[in-house]
Amino acid sequence: MAGLLLIAILSLPSAAFGQDDEIRVVERRELPARHTGSRALRLSLHVFRGGRWSPEEAEAAVLEAAGLLRQCGVALSRAELRVVQAPGRFRVYFTPVSRELLARLPAPRPAVFFVDDTRNDPAFDAEAIGRENAAGRPELADTVWVAHGARDLPQALAHELVHLLSDSGSHSEAPGNLMRAETSPGATRLTPAQCERLRARGQANGLLGVN
Repeated sequence: MAGLLLIAILSLPSAAFGQDDEIRVVERRELPARHTGSRALRLSLHVFRGGRWSPEEAEAAVLEAAGLLRQCGVALSRAELRVVQAPGRFRVYFTPVSRELLARLPAPRPAVFFVDDTRNDPAFDAEAIGRENAAGRPELADTVWVAHGARDLPQALAHELVHLLSDSGSHSEAPGNLMRAETSPGATRLTPAQCERLRARGQANGLLGVN
């Protein structure tokens, strides 16, 4: 009975609390874990109540993207999908607004946010903010932002996770490489050197554990 009561309370709209500007997690889901790999990746995933992403869409994208990282010995050991109640402006990725969101919403890192759109210029379908490019926006460090309708979604998400874990904005010109500047369904491979940097930097920055 207590569990049912908790679910009912979490399901109430924010207006019931008299706080229209409130930001809070109203639902949590555990995704199936993948344990085959020398490095363990734990992700916190975020969709917005009333936004364009369904939890099921986000879950499917993350599981497929995680599959592409297995070639580097990285296993998705835990992923919590969190449904966030927040004013509509936070559903769009825009650096000043998204910094406010992260200042007000504790989010274990690395974190992925599935947003309706982006207002940043240039407007990328997906963007990773690693340590290297977070100096002017420290609240966003170790996060990935994915806009609804992103092209080649699993590849785009895996591409950004590699940027994040490697703490590098480098791209590759090699045919079929996941880190080509333009994603495509057939571009899925990573080189041994790319995998080595991903594992080393990811572990050094506390974003990957050792299985």
